[in-house]
Amino acid sequence: MADNYEYSTPVLRHNEGGVQSSVIIRPAHGCDLPYLYALCLKTADAGADASRLFCDPLLIGQYYAAPYFFYDSALCFVLTADQEPAGYIVATADTPAFNEWMNRVWLPPLRLRYPLPYPPERTNSPTELGLVSLLHQPLEESEHSFVSAYPAHLHIDILPAQQGRGQGRALMERLTEALQERNVAGVHLGVSKRNTGAAAFYARMGFQLVQEENWGFILGKKL
Repeated sequence: MADNYEYSTPVLRHNEGGVQSSVIIRPAHGCDLPYLYALCLKTADAGADASRLFCDPLLIGQYYAAPYFFYDSALCFVLTADQEPAGYIVATADTPAFNEWMNRVWLPPLRLRYPLPYPPERTNSPTELGLVSLLHQPLEESEHSFVSAYPAHLHIDILPAQQGRGQGRALMERLTEALQERNVAGVHLGVSKRNTGAAAFYARMGFQLVQEENWGFILGKKL
């Protein structure tokens, strides 16, 4: 863990109004968890702030951010701007194994915390109520044919103030390096049809369409 703590790359510097800021990508630590939850919420509405959509601000991070750290923290990296987390990338190298762990370990306590039927008055939107329902559905993505070619999957979120500066590419490259060290064949991700900016970024990173869903697209990249 000490070696993990010391690792940081790259250091990017930006000059704004005469003030120089430093941006570092480093492995995620346990103390980053509150920021992972916050960043997940702040970017959950097709890349925009979803705070208004959630009565429980932790709910979305319970599904899309925190479990990856607890399952395999070595594939979680944080982007900091002047020491404050401003983005992250989290992943698993083995989607079927991760899904089995989610179904067995992570989701059961959440189903007790967010039982069905869940009172609509305790939610701010259909989006939040839908996510509660999602917690009660077993993960079976391993049944999709594309998983054998793209066994890893990831989630990446960066605050708007840090976008368009190469940090997203740097996070992707750091994760790609870690996956290649494990001889992972490919990685996939999901993107909303509304998030056109993210879709364009993934295309520039070499991701291609592997499956279309009602909500968006599954994109994959060979490693």
